[in-house]
Amino acid sequence: MEGFHPTTGFGPDTARRYDDRLRGDEEATASFLAEYARDGRALELAIGTGRIALRLAEHGVRVDGIELSPHMVSRLREKAGGDGLDVVLGDMASETTGRTYPLVYLVFNTLYNILTQEGQVECFENAARHLGEDGVFVVEAAPPWAWIRGEQFVNVERVTSGSVTLDVNRYDHVTQMLDESHVSLSTDGIDLAPISCRLVWPSEMDLMARSAGLRLVERSGGWSGERFDASSPFHVSVYGRA
Repeated sequence: MEGFHPTTGFGPDTARRYDDRLRGDEEATASFLAEYARDGRALELAIGTGRIALRLAEHGVRVDGIELSPHMVSRLREKAGGDGLDVVLGDMASETTGRTYPLVYLVFNTLYNILTQEGQVECFENAARHLGEDGVFVVEAAPPWAWIRGEQFVNVERVTSGSVTLDVNRYDHVTQMLDESHVSLSTDGIDLAPISCRLVWPSEMDLMARSAGLRLVERSGGWSGERFDASSPFHVSVYGRA
């Protein structure tokens, strides 16, 4: 998308409104992840505002993070318990905390925020470097078929008596790049929230893991162990050392 870059895509406005409408799966996500944090430690790549990390910390897990956006980290620090998390500012594909963990995780399509296949592979490699001997890397992502409705499409996200929010999309099947903007129309005016993503098929993700010395351990269609099939809106994939 012309004029968009991940380093500027999560600025102060995005950070301020990021948690306005939570997904509602935070506790299920934290419960799932806590099972893998065997010694009570975990690393979240792209920790953001702490939507999952703070809930996981309530399970007694010490959560560290890597985050590119200082604005998202500032929002995290404003929350109860946010000051107690060790967060390193930097690119999740290359930055390090200098520690290893039984659990490294990456949720909510955030792998797609890396806009090249090479960068996504590097992210898997960086996750592997942070894993202890029996550690696992957990990735949550929507498969492209659950998202794409053609080369150009619009989804109606929200309608109220005073506003309409549209998700306007353009997808390139060759590069797997999705350019989208959340367009809010209200009596206060028009607001645009643009973002670009590189979508990844589950099979491609498994190859990325193999190149990083990892293998698929299990894949489900949700945080509660739902079956993964062609109707699944997203998948939770667990990778361990090959």
